[in-house]
Amino acid sequence: MRRVGVFLATCAYVGYLPIAPGTWGSAAALVIYYVIRRQASSAIELSAIAVIGVVGVWSATEAERHFGRVDPGPVVIDEVVGMLMTLALHPVTIAGALVGFVVFRILDVIKPWPARQLEDLPVGFGIVLDDAMAGVYGNLLLWGLALLLPGWLT
Repeated sequence: MRRVGVFLATCAYVGYLPIAPGTWGSAAALVIYYVIRRQASSAIELSAIAVIGVVGVWSATEAERHFGRVDPGPVVIDEVVGMLMTLALHPVTIAGALVGFVVFRILDVIKPWPARQLEDLPVGFGIVLDDAMAGVYGNLLLWGLALLLPGWLT
């Protein structure tokens, strides 16, 4: 099961890319977002995020044990969860999704309160929940930007 966990935690090994694995993980989330959004169902979208979040906590825990260190770089399932949360329920265009990508990456780096504190939670919870919190902030910021620029992002 550990191999499955590492496979999922690294988002099918995207996390092994040598430069900026978190950015690549966020980009992979855009593809996942597109597939989920094509279902045209808010219930499916929110359920998918919840399932990916739970699987993310488990797989990140397995990956942490595999790599023998806290929050290993190749683990990018947390970026997938955060990115999906940033875009959740937004009727964005491609430009809006790219703005969401940039917003999430900035928030993932600066980790506003309480995201940084969530990193201290044990194993997979700390790995995933800090990015999930950044995704919540990103979602709120994207709603604000959509209000300011309605024709451009949606």
